Amino acid sequence: MIPREHHWQPALGGDGEAIGLDDLRQSIAIILKTPLGSDPLRPDFGSNLARYIDYPINRARPHVVRETVAAIRRWEPRVTVTKVTVTQEGDAGIKVSVVFRLADGLEATAEVMPGE
Repeated sequence: MIPREHHWQPALGGDGEAIGLDDLRQSIAIILKTPLGSDPLRPDFGSNLARYIDYPINRARPHVVRETVAAIRRWEPRVTVTKVTVTQEGDAGIKVSVVFRLADGLEATAEVMPGE
């Protein structure tokens, strides 16, 4: 069990809080969905995933994996990325599945649709 006081934030898109693993999943989604340079107070926050949205999936996959690992490694020190899977969703979207591990060894998955 992850102590609440260490892992929580206001939940996006609704009332309440994102607690524990939901907090980490939300944090990863925010990092990956924020285009690099779009936050004026932290211009180096986010990722370059938006750059590869329109690439064919075979060409995009290695770039998306690299960008995902680099962004999470930099901005979410509470987790270690163990696996990134990129799949095509619909005609023009991609889904990024991130398997991550906490310091206590607990492993979890976060799924992000960068184009949404």
